Amino acid sequence: MDLQLSGRVAVVTGASKGVGLAVVRTLLAEGARVVAASRKTSPGLDDLAGSDLVHVPADLMDPDAPAQVVARAEAEFGGLDILVNNAGGPPPGVSLPRFSFMAPTDDDWRRMFEFNLFSAVRAVRAAIPLMLARGGGSIVNVSSGVARQPAPMNVDYNAAKAGLNTLTQTLSEEYAPQGIRVNTVSLGPVRTAWWTEEGGAADIIAAQAGTDRDSVMDTVAPQMMNLTTGRLVDPQEVADVIALLASPRSASTTGADFAVDAGFSKAV
Repeated sequence: MDLQLSGRVAVVTGASKGVGLAVVRTLLAEGARVVAASRKTSPGLDDLAGSDLVHVPADLMDPDAPAQVVARAEAEFGGLDILVNNAGGPPPGVSLPRFSFMAPTDDDWRRMFEFNLFSAVRAVRAAIPLMLARGGGSIVNVSSGVARQPAPMNVDYNAAKAGLNTLTQTLSEEYAPQGIRVNTVSLGPVRTAWWTEEGGAADIIAAQAGTDRDSVMDTVAPQMMNLTTGRLVDPQEVADVIALLASPRSASTTGADFAVDAGFSKAV
């Protein structure tokens, strides 16, 4: 299927690895021009280097950074058609999961909301005028199944993602009549650095469960989260859905929440 993305301009945050890297790779393969934002580059991102890709080093905890990233899209490629707010998860220097409401401090809450909600708010604020100038566009916000089905862990993260879902619905109501579609992709556990890096979620859960990190990712986590597929999500599976939502092929899809979560969400 031709997703009709050739020549369109996209901004992808959290682009150096995991889901973000898969999204960048997929959009480039579909002919889009991409501004990839992350604190630093990566071998995977470097492998995609070319005239259609610009990497912008950015710390999205800086309130000015999202607008600066969006401005590069206009400077490099003349405008903006697609915004993928993928950056999220543990803020820099933070390891999750946390297992109690009492665990995060006020500062933890502030940092979690800065990274998972306010950075997206600021990116959208900068993107909308550029999209309106081109007659419309697509915004995809990457959220989590725990926004709708929270568990007694990572309460600050759950709340921030619930806010992102509400933001998506509100933006869709206001801007869909002007040609800007806004949708959410809600993830389950994805086999990314959040899980796989040393000191990441797999190691933390392994210490709690008295097992090893590979067993956590292969067996313990899928069972603990009651994943119907029995495995963690692959980043490319997320990227494929995001690319479709970014595409004009999804012209009548807005204000929707797509679960790519291995069957984590059980609600009707």
